[in-house]
Amino acid sequence: MMGLLDALARPLMGFMEAENAHRFAVSALKWAPLPPPGEEDALLAMRAFGLNFPNPVGMAAGFDKNGEVPDALLRLGFGFVEVGTVTPLPQPGNPRPRLFRLSADEGVINRLGFNSEGAQALLHRLAKRTGRSGIVGVNVGANKESMDRIADYVSQIELFAPVASYFACNISSPNTPGLRDLQQGKVFDELLARVMDARARMSRQAGTTPVLIKIAPDLTLSELDDVVGAARRYRVDGMIIGNTTVVRPSWLRDRITANEAGGLSGRPLFALATRMLAETFVRAEGAFPLIGVGGIDSGATALAKIRAGASLVQIYSSLVFRGLGLVSDIKFTLLDSLRKGRHAGLTELVGKDVAALTAEDWPDVK
Repeated sequence: MMGLLDALARPLMGFMEAENAHRFAVSALKWAPLPPPGEEDALLAMRAFGLNFPNPVGMAAGFDKNGEVPDALLRLGFGFVEVGTVTPLPQPGNPRPRLFRLSADEGVINRLGFNSEGAQALLHRLAKRTGRSGIVGVNVGANKESMDRIADYVSQIELFAPVASYFACNISSPNTPGLRDLQQGKVFDELLARVMDARARMSRQAGTTPVLIKIAPDLTLSELDDVVGAARRYRVDGMIIGNTTVVRPSWLRDRITANEAGGLSGRPLFALATRMLAETFVRAEGAFPLIGVGGIDSGATALAKIRAGASLVQIYSSLVFRGLGLVSDIKFTLLDSLRKGRHAGLTELVGKDVAALTAEDWPDVK
C-alpha cells in the first residue's frame, strides 16, 4: 500500500506548488485505507525519555502541524510522530509563497512562521485518540504577537499534558522574529524554570510528560555549552538537534531559490546538523537522550546520526524527494548493521563515532 501511494501521488505532487503538495499529502493520508503496521523487529526497539519506541524513526514536526493524521503516519511504519508546531492562538503564519523546493540539492526552504489552527483545535483531535497506542509528541511554540512568549509554552504544557506522549519546545525556528533569543542566557533559564515547573504541577494529575528542547544548528559552541549546561541543571528529558539553518552554503546548485528567506532543511543540512549533534552528545555526557534531525535521506545517513549520538531520528524534508519507502529503507539498513555487528540493540551504536566526528574540521557551510 505504501509503495502504491508513492507511485501514484509523488509524480503528481511534483507538479504542484510546494505548500499545495503538502496539503494534498495530509489530505490523502486522511482517506487512504492503510493497514495496521507490521510487527517490528525487537532489535529496533529503543527506550528513551521513559518511553518505549517500537523503532527509532520518527516523523518530525512540521508535516502534521494540526494533528490531523498521526495514526495514519504510525500505520506507515513510523516509530513515533511529532505534531505541531502548535501555538496557543490560531495564526496564519507568514504570507505565501513560503515553502520552496531546491530540487537539485534535495533541500527545502520554509518561512511558514508557525501557521497553526491553535491549541484548542489540536487538543480536540488528540483527545479523540485517547486509548490508542502509539507515541505522539506535541511540538509547542509561541504566537508571533505574544507579549509573554514563555507563558505560551507554559500554557500549552498545562493544556496538552493529558494527551501528549512528550513535549518538544521549539525555541529555534528562524521564521518568528526574536524566537531564537529564547535560547540565550537568562531568558533560556527562565524558560526552562517555568516550563519544568508547569510539567511538575501537571504531573500530579496527568503523570510526568517528558520535556525536550529543540535547538538551532546555528549556535556557536560557546552558546551550545550554555544551552546544554542549563538543560542539565533543569533536568530536561532530552534535546532535539536540530532545527533548520539560516546558512546558505556556497555549493548549493539552486542559487536562485537559495536566496529565499527562511530555514533550510534536507540534504544540505546533514553535515552541520550531525556535527552539532555530536557536539551536544559530548556536552550532555549521558544526562539525557538526543533526537537527531536534519538531512536524513537514507538508511546510511540515519545510521550516521545514531553513531553521532542520536537515540532516535526524525525525517521530513527527504520524504519530498525519496518518498515513503524511506521509512522501511532506514529500518532495513539499521537491522542489517545490527545483525552484521552482532549487536544486541541500537543502544550499542549510539555515539560510536562522536570522538572521530568532533576531531574533524568544521563542516563547510559557507
